[in-house]
Amino acid sequence: MNCKNCNNTLKASQKFCDECGAKIIQNRLKPKVIAHQINEQFISIDNKFFRTFIDLFRQPETVIVGYINGTRKKYIDVLQYFAISLTFAGLQVFLISTFFKDAIDADMLVLENLLGSISQDENTPFKTMDFDGINKYQTLIYIIGIPFSTTSTWLAYFIAGKRQYNFTEHLVLNLYYNAQIIIITVIISILLLVFGINYFIVSGIITVLIFAYLFYTLRRIFKTTFWYSVLYFLLIGASYVIITTVLSIISVIIVLSIALLIK
Repeated sequence: MNCKNCNNTLKASQKFCDECGAKIIQNRLKPKVIAHQINEQFISIDNKFFRTFIDLFRQPETVIVGYINGTRKKYIDVLQYFAISLTFAGLQVFLISTFFKDAIDADMLVLENLLGSISQDENTPFKTMDFDGINKYQTLIYIIGIPFSTTSTWLAYFIAGKRQYNFTEHLVLNLYYNAQIIIITVIISILLLVFGINYFIVSGIITVLIFAYLFYTLRRIFKTTFWYSVLYFLLIGASYVIITTVLSIISVIIVLSIALLIK
């Protein structure tokens, strides 16, 4: 018998391939088999998804540094976990656009009236902001943000002299971190909206939690004191602003150059 994934020769008693690590599947696909796999991967309380989700709160360094160092069986693979988080994000878009659109539109109207009473400027940022568009392309925004956040953490710690992790390992860190905040953002936002909490209050609460969790995760991974962690955190923020500004300027230059060439 050969492995169906890598064609390695197997013994009849083997349950996993000793070459690629794949599980040996001998049963044909049936509803019972698929139901068992869904339960094993997502529903069972003692499975990789819940273990990964819980331990990324309890001890994020065990999940992230463990993966970097080669421990990759206990928790969900970083790319798979990020893919699952994007599924959650898609669910959030569906729920908000289907069940909470009227409530969010009402909150937007209240905010616009409030801003209008404070300022007569018709060009305030919130007036021109397209929340429907942001919500629609939320998944794409999450994906595009990964290179920016990865470059920011890598550059900040490189400048600070803490260079034990290379760029790819910072990518792993940011994928796990972003996946975790996407999942928790979906859960918290939907729960708060169900209870009728203002959408912008929900956004504010989530923003605070996102930064707090990033601070906590980086401190646990790099094992730094509180005040050093604060300095590194500020350096990451500065790096992010610089990177996005530089890339924005480059993008504008490229667009203008193309426009001039076309003319």
